[in-house]
Amino acid sequence: MTLSRAERWRVLKVAPTSFFADYGCHVRILEEARALQRLGHQVTIVTYPTGGAVAGLDIRRAFPLPLLSSIKAGPSKRKPPFDILLALRTLQVGLALRPQVVHAHLHEGALIGAMVAKSLGVPLVFDFQGSLTSEMIDHGWLRRESRWYGPLRALEQFITRLPDAIITSSHNAARLLEEQFAVSPGRVATVPDAVDPQRFLPRWEHSDLARVAALREQLGIPPGRPVVVYLGLLSEYQGTSKLLEAAATLTQRGIDAHYLVMGFPGEDTYGRIAAALGIRERVTLTGRVAYEQAPDYLLLGDVAVSPKVSETEGNGKLLNYQAAGLPTVAFDTPVAREILGELGVYARLGDSQSLADRIGELLVAPERREQLGRALRARVVAQHSWDQAVHQLLKVYRTTRRR
Repeated sequence: MTLSRAERWRVLKVAPTSFFADYGCHVRILEEARALQRLGHQVTIVTYPTGGAVAGLDIRRAFPLPLLSSIKAGPSKRKPPFDILLALRTLQVGLALRPQVVHAHLHEGALIGAMVAKSLGVPLVFDFQGSLTSEMIDHGWLRRESRWYGPLRALEQFITRLPDAIITSSHNAARLLEEQFAVSPGRVATVPDAVDPQRFLPRWEHSDLARVAALREQLGIPPGRPVVVYLGLLSEYQGTSKLLEAAATLTQRGIDAHYLVMGFPGEDTYGRIAAALGIRERVTLTGRVAYEQAPDYLLLGDVAVSPKVSETEGNGKLLNYQAAGLPTVAFDTPVAREILGELGVYARLGDSQSLADRIGELLVAPERREQLGRALRARVVAQHSWDQAVHQLLKVYRTTRRR
């Protein structure tokens, strides 16, 4: 369908991060942009000076800092100068492109986006991924009793008042905004995380399983051994140690499995933890897996796991697991239940023994794995494709136009 000029949106996305990297909010930014482009809309992403190129996307980078070549995800003393230069670059790009909406990611992005949107006289949409202060606590960067907690919470409250509309990736996050930050329900809309089910395919729909077998051999995974897969950042708030503890428990119980742990950073650290637990030969730590390669890697799995302990952050990897037809074990959080529903297999939050129990139940039950995998695939195709979600996003844009 060809859109008229009046129907096309010029969207300016603000991404205060080193876009593109192969995790989290980067994937949401990427897939939102691709889905909008498929419908004929124009998307420009303004981001930090570092990050990976993505073919087909208009990415404008902030001016580099001579003495600061890179910045890690999360809070950092390096961020303020990066954000100042990002704000200047965003305003420059905005003045040249004259967008119809500024779409900001992360709280710093919303603050920058508010200044730029006001200067341009256009609405601001904030893509809210979770509470800033709650996630800082989850990551171990902030304590509730710290003298910084009050001012940061006040700043978060201030930022949530700036946008014309806030979109959340889960209904749980929408409730959090309404209950903890007194955001009017009329300003909040849920646009759930989604997946491209034509890229993430299950084994039974894949046409080149020989390539998958070759990848398994390349990674040194023993033949005939069921594989438990994890794909995402490696960290304590993601539950990486809990997964390794569960793997050790299952090995002690005599349950034969291999654990394919895909992600970064800290591969060496978690390799040492696996060795200390006596399971190093059963764990393959791949390091960073490019997002474009993730569908092939997930095809190696028989069971997927997400031991994330955060109760407020999104969990988009669960959608990739579902699209790949993988029965999925997760800690019991509101976000996990919202995504997996009654088809998820849930362990007690933060309990590695419970996690081992649930993984073990699936490893010894191939028929149940098959049944759950097919049901999860059907669920994600019906409810969680980006081609469906993008229409919800456009509805939010249209709402801001009327205000």
